[in-house]
Amino acid sequence: MLVDDQPMVAEAVRRMLAGESDIEFHYCSEPTRAIDFATEVNPTIILQDLVMPDMDGISLVKHYRANSVTENIPVIVLSTKENPQDKSLAFSVGANDYLVKLPDKIELIARIKAHSKTYLTQLERDEAYRKLQELQAQLEESNATLQLLSSLDGLTGIANRRRFDEFMKKEWMRARREKSIMSMILVDVDFFKAYNDNYGHQLGDDTLKLVANALSDVLNRPADLLARYGGEEFVIVLPDTDCEGAVKMAERFRKKIESLAQTHQHSDAGIVTISAGVACCQPSCAGSTPEKLIEKTDRALYAAKEKGRNRVESDCVLSKDGT
Repeated sequence: MLVDDQPMVAEAVRRMLAGESDIEFHYCSEPTRAIDFATEVNPTIILQDLVMPDMDGISLVKHYRANSVTENIPVIVLSTKENPQDKSLAFSVGANDYLVKLPDKIELIARIKAHSKTYLTQLERDEAYRKLQELQAQLEESNATLQLLSSLDGLTGIANRRRFDEFMKKEWMRARREKSIMSMILVDVDFFKAYNDNYGHQLGDDTLKLVANALSDVLNRPADLLARYGGEEFVIVLPDTDCEGAVKMAERFRKKIESLAQTHQHSDAGIVTISAGVACCQPSCAGSTPEKLIEKTDRALYAAKEKGRNRVESDCVLSKDGT
C-alpha cells in the first residue's frame, strides 16, 4: 500500500511492481484516510511519503503504531532526499525502513518482499501461538473436567471414595497443624438389600440418588465433604466441628430422609430411612489416625443399626490420646 499525495509517484511505483505477480498494489492519495484504507485492504507493507499536505509522514507513522490494525505492519518511509535527521526521526517513531524516492526498481521490490515476508512470518507465528494457547486452554479445561469426573461417583454425582481419601488426607494434615477437631458421620440406608431385592436395582439406584441429593441439600458448608463410601453407605467429613455439632447435623440428615416419605414396604418404618454413626477426634493428639476415626464412626453406625435403625448414635468421647 502506497500513501502519497502525488499521483505521478503512485503511477511510477505501480509500473515498477506491475510485473510482480505476487505483489498486489494499492494506492491511497489522502493521508487522513490511510488508517481506514489500510483496514480495508490489509496490506503486508506500507510505503509512506514523508512530506504531504494535511498530515506529515512522521505523524502518520505514529498513528499506524498507535492503531491495533496497523501497529505491526512494516512501514517504509519515502523521502525526496537522504537526510540523516529525517531518517533517524522516522526510525524513532516506528518506521522499518527509509528510501529516497524514486528508488531503484530492483531495490524497491527486494525491500518490499523482504519486509512482507518477515511480517507474514510473524503473523504465522502469532497465529500458531494463539492456536497453541487455545489448545493449552482446551487441554487444561479437559484435564480439569477429567479430574472432576475422576473424583465423582458415577451414580449419585457426589464425591467418590477416591475423593474422600484425598480430602481426608488434606484436612487431617490441616487439623494437625491447627490443632482443631474433626468429626465424621457414616450414613447407611436402612434395609437397602431388601429394597433392591423387592423393587429392583433401577429403583434402588434412583433411591440412592434421592438420598445423595437430600444429604447434599442439608450440607451447607463448603468446607464439608459428602461422599459415597460404598454401596448404600455415605460418609460426611466435618472439619472444625465438635461432637455436638456433628450429632445435630446427623439428626438433620435423618429427618430429611424421613421427610421424603419414600415408600419402602419391606422396612420396619414403611419408608426409606437412614441410620447414622458419629465420631470425632483431634488429629494433633498422639495416636490419632484417620483409620481410627473411621473405625469409631463405623462402630457408632453399627450401634444405630443394633438399636433399631432410623436413628443417630455417636462415639465422640475423646480419650487422653485424642482418639
